[in-house]
Amino acid sequence: MSLALIVLAAGKGTRMASDLPKVLHSIAGAPMLVHALRAGAALEPERICVVTGHGAEAVEGAAAEYDPAITAVRQETQLGTAHAVAQARSALAGHGGDAIVLYGDTPFITPETLRRMIDARSNADLVVLGFEAADPGRYGRLVMAGEALERIVEFKDASDEERSINFCNSGVISAESATLFDLIDAVGNDNAAGEYYLTDIIGIARARGLTATAICCDEAETLGVNSRAELAAAEALFQDRARRTAFEDGVTLSAPGSVYFAYDTVIGRDALIEQNVVFGPGVTVESGARIRAFSHLEGCHVSRGAIVGPYARLRPGAELAEDVRVGNFVEIKNAVLDTGAKVNHLSYVGDADLGAKCNVGAGTVTCNYDGARKHRTAIGAGAFIGSGTMLVAPVDVGAEAMIASGSVITQDVPEGALALGRAHQVNKSGLGKKLMDMFRSIKSQKTEEAV
Repeated sequence: MSLALIVLAAGKGTRMASDLPKVLHSIAGAPMLVHALRAGAALEPERICVVTGHGAEAVEGAAAEYDPAITAVRQETQLGTAHAVAQARSALAGHGGDAIVLYGDTPFITPETLRRMIDARSNADLVVLGFEAADPGRYGRLVMAGEALERIVEFKDASDEERSINFCNSGVISAESATLFDLIDAVGNDNAAGEYYLTDIIGIARARGLTATAICCDEAETLGVNSRAELAAAEALFQDRARRTAFEDGVTLSAPGSVYFAYDTVIGRDALIEQNVVFGPGVTVESGARIRAFSHLEGCHVSRGAIVGPYARLRPGAELAEDVRVGNFVEIKNAVLDTGAKVNHLSYVGDADLGAKCNVGAGTVTCNYDGARKHRTAIGAGAFIGSGTMLVAPVDVGAEAMIASGSVITQDVPEGALALGRAHQVNKSGLGKKLMDMFRSIKSQKTEEAV
């Protein structure tokens, strides 16, 4: 049966005290909305509809960037969760399968939990996701009779007996699409908040003879984020999970609490990650690679046996082949380094192709930007680039070529050639000492005048 996702992302998030819509605040390098979409996307839904409201254009842009096929609809006035889901009716017109309602500010629900909801639908018309709360607080309560869900009661409308229940509502619900919208049509707003609650469809469904049940997940999966403090707690929860997963996958973390992962970081078995390493989005590190301390990586690929850092930065488009060495205070951007290439110290390599086993000396810069356009540098296999070299792109250095230290290279260097691009050195006998004596005298006079 085909599946549709309805992701509610219309709220302002007043407690965030931010101009940015709540669902666009990031956890592990991705908006909360993307985390919710990724969980649902693992089920391979036929349709995805995001309901927007506050900051609609920005939220719709983030959804489209994640998946251009997503349909966005707007809830112009926020009148409750049932009203929000109702806005998706036109986007799901003709859909004959099930729909799952998710929330853009609930980023940790797992695909496995959602699959259990789908499985539970074979025995019930509606399935609600619940959790056993350590502190039920103001959560809505799930009132059960055996396996049957009788009703959901919001805290503000609950009796003392109902408030003693600790099986709580996450808000996530699944039903056949037509059934879902038919039930929503019957929802009223006769409650303390004057809103149209999605939770009311359970009582309406039972009154119509439909069946409902609830499945339970870990409370951490249902964590909603409504404030900066909760956002920080969510980040900490994600990082703790990511570190545990890394250990389980056979990754060594020298100081796990100081390593930060992105939502999509992939690290292979027997890789070693030293302390204070930060992964931005889009990083893959293969088995046996080593990322040394205080390095920052994003949008890059590090192959087996490569060593990066310490204090290195890999930017988007950096592709490191096997056994590459990128050392301290080296920045690589949009560059391909072939097997065994070395850039060990204090260098910038951007928009470049480095051949196998070439060696780039300290302080080398690929001058890739002319103020308007980017240009590429190519360094052939086995080439040696002396320290302090400026490679003014576009320029090609042939295989086995050598560049003398301190050169500025503006023309192609043939294979096996030696290139020197230095200005002619002139020595003025005794002038250095005279100038230093003069400078010291001037400094002394200024000091005396200041006194």
